[in-house]
Amino acid sequence: MALSDTVKKGAIRAPHRSLFRATGAIRSESDWEKPFIAIANSFVQVIPGHAHLDVVGRKVREAVRAAGGVPFEFNCIGVDDGIAMGHGGMRYSLASREIIADSIETMLRAHCFDGVVCIPNCDKIVPGMMMGAARVNIPTVFVSGGPMRSGRNPTTGESLDLASVFEAVGRLSTQSITEDQLGEIERHACPTCGSCSGMFTANSMNCLCEALGLALPGNGSILATDPARDALFERAGRTIVRLVRDDVKPADILTRGAFANALALDMAMGGSSNTVLHTIAVAHEAGIPLSMRDFNEMAARVPHLCKVAPSGKHYMEDIDRAGGISAILRTLAEIPGLLDLDAFTVSGLTLGETISVAEVMDCDVIRPLDKAYSPQGGLAVLHGNLAPDGCVVKTAGVSPTMMTFAGPAVIFESEQEASTGILTGRVKAGDVVVIRHEGPKGGPGMPEMLAPTSAIAGRGLGESVTLITDGRFSGATRGAAIGHISPEAAAGGPIALVESGDLIEIDIPNRSIHLHVSAETLAERRTKWTPPEPKIRSGYLARYAKLVTSADTGAVLQV
Repeated sequence: MALSDTVKKGAIRAPHRSLFRATGAIRSESDWEKPFIAIANSFVQVIPGHAHLDVVGRKVREAVRAAGGVPFEFNCIGVDDGIAMGHGGMRYSLASREIIADSIETMLRAHCFDGVVCIPNCDKIVPGMMMGAARVNIPTVFVSGGPMRSGRNPTTGESLDLASVFEAVGRLSTQSITEDQLGEIERHACPTCGSCSGMFTANSMNCLCEALGLALPGNGSILATDPARDALFERAGRTIVRLVRDDVKPADILTRGAFANALALDMAMGGSSNTVLHTIAVAHEAGIPLSMRDFNEMAARVPHLCKVAPSGKHYMEDIDRAGGISAILRTLAEIPGLLDLDAFTVSGLTLGETISVAEVMDCDVIRPLDKAYSPQGGLAVLHGNLAPDGCVVKTAGVSPTMMTFAGPAVIFESEQEASTGILTGRVKAGDVVVIRHEGPKGGPGMPEMLAPTSAIAGRGLGESVTLITDGRFSGATRGAAIGHISPEAAAGGPIALVESGDLIEIDIPNRSIHLHVSAETLAERRTKWTPPEPKIRSGYLARYAKLVTSADTGAVLQV
């Protein structure tokens, strides 16, 4: 029996059928015998990566109907991280992931759909939909809206993206550019719809969907404005009807091997540090044990093959031109035993079969194994007395000269305080910037720190200052930026006990972060420490702060 039979079959369901007829989705009596397919669309006009998804939703609906399904579209919320950045709105970004997951669960289970096509694109929307789909476990296909084309400064000819604008603000503070030059960068950095053009969080997660097997090849790299994306939408519509017919569910796809494939891709392409947070959260919903240590173990086995902005000169259009995610995975398949090539995918093929036809078309964009940027992957998890449960750094974006660093702590109790302090010269070369009380509970919502890191880069301190935080960083961040310090300050983690001038040592190659203060001194400081008062006492964020777990466990909500 189909799930949708629960709401459409038998005399007792006549009232339900009457309501379905009123939607206009039922075009003939034969529709009652077809699978009911949900189209979970994250169309919102405030996010450039989502502004075109109303059109995408229509195309997917048409494809589902042509394939023999009955489509029903609904929408979910989305927060634009760039617009929410640098003020209180960023507290809602990560927290919105849980709302999206809950919304997917609610809509799918309340209406007994047989399958779902998820149309995400940016930031927390992708993992939120993945979490909801894994939780409900009905046949699912992901098809994103695609990446944005990179921008270009018409005066200088330099390539631009969103991070270019944030860093230009820092350059303006040192008077190295004028307001007119800032305005020119602003106007040309984001030239089209789509998820921001570098290997930021949105594109990282859409690429990982391919490695996990939830999305078709090309999902992560075909540009939003490329006509080739229409074929992907059409194929997604046909695929979901087949998956329902064959009863293929996320639990059949999201295996331990699939997550290992995703981690391997993440390391090779130098994904956003947020992928650690989100992949652990998705694995939690799928019932697959995954921890920060798994990322380090994979990084030791996987070379870093791609440098996409903000870590390098390439953009997502270059990855697509070079062969896409399948070409990266095909290269990794040369490492014996690394990938689970038997992992099943929504294409109906195994991962090995899917990537067998892939070819690297540009070895400068996707390097061969013997010419990797680094023998180790583009992400690292550090441990030490400052982060007993771990912290994360995107090594792909760290200068070789900053892989080891030691300096005195300059402490800020919030992101806003830090941004002001950096732009007004409180931070000098050789310092370790500490931003605390911005974790999942303390933020609340673990806000991203693109403004402070961009200010550091814009002021010319990118290779002489390290920043650490119990918050997190945008995928657009580059430099020695270490986030997800766990436990966080609000939970009494050691970062809460750091004092101004304390020496902090970071050793990325050896995966360590150390506060040079004796255990006795820290114990004495702890006796004087009191938990901070909640920043927010009402509404969703107050509830979120009560229920959210630590960053090292994915910042999921307790049940």
